[in-house]
Amino acid sequence: MLYVINFKCYKEGTGEKALKLAKALEKISKQKRKKVILAVQPADIFRISKGVSLPVFSQHIDNITYGAHTGSILPESVKQAGAKGTLLNHSERRIPLNVLESYIERAKSVKLKVIVCCENATEVKKVANFKAKPDFIAIEPKELIGGNISVSKAKPDLIKKSVLNAKDIPLLCGAGIKNREDVIIAKKLGAKGVLVASGVVKSRKPEKALKELFI
Repeated sequence: MLYVINFKCYKEGTGEKALKLAKALEKISKQKRKKVILAVQPADIFRISKGVSLPVFSQHIDNITYGAHTGSILPESVKQAGAKGTLLNHSERRIPLNVLESYIERAKSVKLKVIVCCENATEVKKVANFKAKPDFIAIEPKELIGGNISVSKAKPDLIKKSVLNAKDIPLLCGAGIKNREDVIIAKKLGAKGVLVASGVVKSRKPEKALKELFI
């Protein structure tokens, strides 16, 4: 299973605290030999990619090239800062589906891996049919993100359907994932990994929280 930890813009996952958190998560992931990706703010990519060996992803990129694009996130910049990939279309940073494929193409042009987030199985099917394929598709129903019940328990059929709709693209699932049971269910339903944010990042003991997700 793949474990993607989204630092979001939480205070616990920003700046020096982000580096401290990354080092703690790296230690436990190495001990348990688990695959972990850290999705961080663009401003923290360089700091974290230099401080740990875990793959670091940007939380977003923009479909722009070099030029006058003040405030945008240039794919080349995150790549040169040390990012190995990027999230796209997270529920908190949505991209219209009619232009999403061009974002994937742009990321691929600088050799960034891509995780595309989808809110429902219909979106999963549309993304899976793009000519420019993401490396992973993540199903995250918006209403369960940050909640107390996981997508594994609340919407198992959504995961099943999304796995089928994703075809040969590995499916990840997120929203409310809190414990090992949630991950076990997700795996049985066909998911190849999970996305987690507050359950680990805002935990008093993030290393323990991550360890308790490992199967």
